[in-house]
Amino acid sequence: MSAPAAAQGARSGLWQVWFLLGVGLLAVAWLLPVNLKSLNTALLREAGRDTLTVAGFGRELLELDKPGPAALVLEAAKQTGDAGADALGVIFADFAGKHRDMMPWGGWDVALEPLLVGRSPAASAESQAVLKFMVTQQARDNLRRYLSVSRLPAVQTLLKTGELTTTVRFVPANRPGGQPLDAVILLTAYLWQTERLSASLQREVRTLAESAVQTGKIGELEDFYLDILTLGQRLNWVQLSELLRTTGSLGTVGQFAHLTRVAPDHLPVIYTAALMTKSADKVAHYLITFGRPGVDSLRLALGFGQGAVDQLVQRQVPVTGGAGPEFEIGSAFALRHPELALFGKYAAFLGGIFLLLRSVDLRMFRALELSLAGAFPRMGSGVIAMILTFIFFAFSEPFLLKAAPVSDYQIKLTIPVLGTVAAPEAAATSPNNTMDITTILSITLFAAIQVGMYLICLVKISEVARSAVPSTTKLRLMDNEENLFDGGLYIGIAGTATALVLQVLGIIDANLLAAYSSNLFGIVCVALVKIRHVRPYKRQLILEIQQTATA
Repeated sequence: MSAPAAAQGARSGLWQVWFLLGVGLLAVAWLLPVNLKSLNTALLREAGRDTLTVAGFGRELLELDKPGPAALVLEAAKQTGDAGADALGVIFADFAGKHRDMMPWGGWDVALEPLLVGRSPAASAESQAVLKFMVTQQARDNLRRYLSVSRLPAVQTLLKTGELTTTVRFVPANRPGGQPLDAVILLTAYLWQTERLSASLQREVRTLAESAVQTGKIGELEDFYLDILTLGQRLNWVQLSELLRTTGSLGTVGQFAHLTRVAPDHLPVIYTAALMTKSADKVAHYLITFGRPGVDSLRLALGFGQGAVDQLVQRQVPVTGGAGPEFEIGSAFALRHPELALFGKYAAFLGGIFLLLRSVDLRMFRALELSLAGAFPRMGSGVIAMILTFIFFAFSEPFLLKAAPVSDYQIKLTIPVLGTVAAPEAAATSPNNTMDITTILSITLFAAIQVGMYLICLVKISEVARSAVPSTTKLRLMDNEENLFDGGLYIGIAGTATALVLQVLGIIDANLLAAYSSNLFGIVCVALVKIRHVRPYKRQLILEIQQTATA
């Protein structure tokens, strides 16, 4: 075999190797389940693997004699489709039958003794809201006598706030009709006395109470009392105590009270997530930020296990489905090394596109590349690869290019009467953050058209270069093809106009990204053709003409 034939065979094999390597790198980039501003479902599944399930958490609560929280966890297990929900239901029913006296309070606590003085045992085993007990005159008198001898200064300060008459949303506690505020003040003092508040929450409540007593203006403390009223009307004693132990600020108490009003059906899921993560603050912040879709993400994470919920509330990002089939090794690596996996994903895509473009160059334009001596620099494939990588980046990050929609759980001002808070009407539909399929198809179509236009221009340059005419004629032929070389820009403008018209007519969803991407691709195509190919080739022709003239 001659040397030229051997070289030709080597090049033929090389383009195939580069093609296969490029396809392999693109497959890795497509399958790696990692995103910049969202959390892939595959990562949630991997994070929750072999961790505590919702049903398992409910069983632990029953073992600790806390049936109140366990009841909400049981409901959450049913809503998430936990495989152990039925077994937990049987265990819970058996526990409730054996310990009927504990069920109204959600458990038992020696701190409940003062409230039960003179009360008969509960007739039913149903859970009762804690304020239903404390709003009665007998319970409040018993509790006031118990707290009056407390040696905790903060407890005494809280009791003194009941003498303030500067309330706006409540009737003052020392006036007729002030029973709701009186009960809430006593409940708050009792929670403090029995160490049911977290340390950070205690500090904030103490500061507000001391300021209210000193100035005679109840101020922001009334908002906190209103939040306790809302929670106390929906949770029993142990449920409320366990929640406040994981709550780190007054703001979180307000957020949870707001969530119980606007999303009462989702309370079991929200409550379970707060207890499992031991951070009501992060759970409340996540739901206030993402609204109803955030509840769906939280329910999905609970179905995978405690580890998945921890990941979700820790990262505070929405959940997105996988772009393709998921593979376990990629999920485990991305979960443990998210930054490295994200870098590897886009590096693999960049490398894959570059290798594919070089394989096309070797297979289709090798002869032209040699004849034009510099008009086809290798960096050209790298530039195109970087541009396409950026486009892939935009496609694979559905939450990057869209502004976050306003959450339907955002806190709004309400002016209740006597602590009665009306729940605002829930939003009819949930906002959709993911990129619409018509948008993706439109952008893909525009990109494919410009790639075709780019190849047509390369073929035309090759045709001129191979023609058996003088360099002067070749230069005039190149000038004659200027309209063709600008064709990508014309097509881009036409695509943008067409997309805008279709959006106005309602045929496709309104999305400026889909419309203006056509113009962007056209600009990129024309820039690559004229700067990377036409200009160097014309320069070569001019130099050849000059050399011929001086010879």
